[in-house]
Amino acid sequence: MWSDNETDRDFLNFKYVAGVAAEMIAQANGQPLSIGVSGSWGVGKSSMMRLLEADLKAREREDFLFVPFNPWLYQGYDDTRAALMEVLARALVRHAEESKTVVEGGLERARGLLGRVNWFRVAAAGAKTAASLAVGLPPIGLAGDVYDAWNALTDGDISQADIDKADKVAAAGAEAGKGALKDAKPKALPTPPKAIQDFRDDLEQTLEKLQVTLVVLIDDLDRCLPPITIATLEAMRLFLFLKRTAFVIAADDNMIRSAVKIHFQDVSLDEDLVTNYFDKLIQVPLRVPPLGTQDVRAYLFLLFIENSAIEVKKKEELRATISKRLGESWQGKRVDRAFLKEVLKSCPSELESQLDLADRIAPLMTSASNIAGNPRLIKRFLNTLSIRRSIAKAQGISFDDAAMAKMLLFERAGPPKVYAQLLAEINNSEHGKPASLATLEKAALKGSEELKLEKEWDVPFVREWLTLAPELADQDLRGLVYVSREQIPIVTAADRLSSEAVGLLEGLSKLTTSASAQLAERLRALPPHELSAIVERLIARARSVTTWGAPPILHAFLTIAKVDGAHRATIARFLKDVPAAQRSTPIVPLLGGEAWAADVLSAWAADKDTKEPVKKAIATASRKAGG
Repeated sequence: MWSDNETDRDFLNFKYVAGVAAEMIAQANGQPLSIGVSGSWGVGKSSMMRLLEADLKAREREDFLFVPFNPWLYQGYDDTRAALMEVLARALVRHAEESKTVVEGGLERARGLLGRVNWFRVAAAGAKTAASLAVGLPPIGLAGDVYDAWNALTDGDISQADIDKADKVAAAGAEAGKGALKDAKPKALPTPPKAIQDFRDDLEQTLEKLQVTLVVLIDDLDRCLPPITIATLEAMRLFLFLKRTAFVIAADDNMIRSAVKIHFQDVSLDEDLVTNYFDKLIQVPLRVPPLGTQDVRAYLFLLFIENSAIEVKKKEELRATISKRLGESWQGKRVDRAFLKEVLKSCPSELESQLDLADRIAPLMTSASNIAGNPRLIKRFLNTLSIRRSIAKAQGISFDDAAMAKMLLFERAGPPKVYAQLLAEINNSEHGKPASLATLEKAALKGSEELKLEKEWDVPFVREWLTLAPELADQDLRGLVYVSREQIPIVTAADRLSSEAVGLLEGLSKLTTSASAQLAERLRALPPHELSAIVERLIARARSVTTWGAPPILHAFLTIAKVDGAHRATIARFLKDVPAAQRSTPIVPLLGGEAWAADVLSAWAADKDTKEPVKKAIATASRKAGG
């Protein structure tokens, strides 16, 4: 299994981009800087930030203090502004306590910042309470409680218990509905502008005193609700452009635009204004590069290598070698299986088959719109593959891993209706083989001009998918479908039949001559829907027949046509579509005596591809029928 956590090990060749951003922070020499790491969900923004942090730490400078802030963790539990302030203040306190070179007064200043944080939490969580405490409290019985509650909110050491107590006292005062606090003389709360400016000044002076540059890494804005997203960006505004600060913000552009539109829902905004909102916070925009086929192939290689039995030192060497090669891909150098065979002299057999698989599926995982080279989705794909392999092993089901990967790729990125049709054919086939793929897979390998697809199948993904190894038409895929049933339940034609109908279906499938009168009578006694299900099942099995002389399935068709005329047209349509190369003369006399089959023989006779002996047999049968 592969973890979805961010990493500071470069599997995507992002270190060069991260290195440029790290160098900008280092060269700023304490001047304020804000960097925006943009990209869609799952493309590697968090890993990019970790690589940036690792680059700065490798410079062996002690004047960087890294502070990660994840607003998603505080969503619904705390005011975002106060949470960010507290995280910054506590980080500075820890740094001052642990540092051996901090000048006198640095720790005291850092601790003082925590006291200022409390005012903002009061402003957010207790503004209404504070107003009630000031003007709406009863004079008798509660005066002492009021005085204590007010001072608890303004003594520089606020807790949630203080806020809860103040809310309780304020509620009691509102219920009494009269009186005013005349004798209590609580401490005055500072005005918002003054409180904000005081915090900014103290933060800047503390950083100067500690001789440290604050590098704030804000991540997971993608996961936040729009109000929290905006609150986080607004909180950042309080600290941006202070000396000795660098903010790195990872965000999905589309998510930011959506949040801004929701926030200003009553205001008419054009796209430029929406974009400018984020741009005004960001000095340096940095976009996570999209992955091409070479990148995806290299990423797959590294993921499989990471989970292999190769020793750790060798894994790191391979990662560095593949990353270096990827950086040279613009020169025409390829990261493919041939390159890896040169680098990896000795390879465990299981890993070798996995690397071959990665080589084949990389182009589709890059181009398929449902995956589009997204690293997180690629990991999920591989994890699903691993889970299904484990389920199969536990239940004693064997199948080819490459076949599973091919089917899983269709499940994830192919047209849903076509995937459902494919599963239905596998379920209804007597041996679990999607015989209809045989012609398509061979034609796909010959080239696009040879491949003729029905409308729903005729999409670029399916065309390329059909060329992937291995070919599936002659594989029993029932076990594979069984472990894949999290998407579509397994419902075969037999599952819709009674025990009597199942027995009749198997009897029809084994006929070598006309059915007995007893079998025909039992078929007539079936409900119409069960007879229809039997016909559906027979046609699914008939698709695997490659020579139409007198196969057993034909006797089943002839029996059904005699028992119930309602299904003659369905059988006739199927027989008309039997490829000319598969028709042979023994079938003609069997159909020649059936009135419903006249159109079938006429269509075959008119087909220029029908073999001459078959045409002559049709002509003979027609003369006999006319005579």
